[in-house]
Amino acid sequence: MKKNAVLDKSKCFALSIINLYKILNDSKGEYILSKQLLRSGTSIGANVKESIFAQSKADFTAKMFIAQKECAETEYWLELLHGGGYLEKEEFDSIYGDCKELMRLIIAITKTLQGKNE
Repeated sequence: MKKNAVLDKSKCFALSIINLYKILNDSKGEYILSKQLLRSGTSIGANVKESIFAQSKADFTAKMFIAQKECAETEYWLELLHGGGYLEKEEFDSIYGDCKELMRLIIAITKTLQGKNE
């Protein structure tokens, strides 16, 4: 099977989010924001994976745009967790950088899709 960079990165990112969720729950006693982060952060990869098996170009495009929105939501929860003192600067910078990189990949895909639809 051909390598898929966005799928690989989104899966790796989801695993990082799962680990962060465990830390936030177990060590910091944060349950509300971390649950939101877990949902949006793992949803990115789920939508990318679904897009691979899309029934049409429109379905593929829709899944990638959902992945983009989930990525933006994940950025928001990370910003709140950092601002609320649950994530140290180093932790935040690392995972937020990964999220931004994933967002850039997804945006490149959605922009290419939009260009082909015009």
